[in-house]
Amino acid sequence: RLAAALGIAPLVIGLTIVAFGTSSPELAVSVQSALSGQADIALGNVVGSNIFNVLFILGLSAVIVPLVVAQQLVRLDVPLMIGVSALVWVLALDGSIARWEGVLLFAGIIAYTLFLIVQSRREKNKEVTDEYAGEYAKREPRTWQRTALNIALAIGGLVLLVLGARW
Repeated sequence: RLAAALGIAPLVIGLTIVAFGTSSPELAVSVQSALSGQADIALGNVVGSNIFNVLFILGLSAVIVPLVVAQQLVRLDVPLMIGVSALVWVLALDGSIARWEGVLLFAGIIAYTLFLIVQSRREKNKEVTDEYAGEYAKREPRTWQRTALNIALAIGGLVLLVLGARW
């Protein structure tokens, strides 16, 4: 809702907010694995998850309902995904991904996210308003209780995520 209220396009919401949310279990498992000295699980988790997401989830979704693909996805995001996958392959060829290489990858996601947000805000269009018209119409008034509940739920979710990564 916040992203939509800021005029961020649905594709960008999917590429950033939804992607971060659905990747948080992999993040928790990979960080926990790395801290436990099990780098192979950390890297295997990320690579395996990406392969599964593209082949199974995207494939099954397209079988159920053919997917309309936005031109931005074809021109920018898919080539970037392929390029990043190739970069990880090159970085791992020597048998490890060094701390500075991790910083490079992390800086890449920050730059990509900022680029998407800036680009989306620059291209503010009617699509965002139309897509979220129903959400805007049924917006409930903000109260401190609702805000406190949302914060508590977010903290609870993070705690459960960290605990789940240990098992």
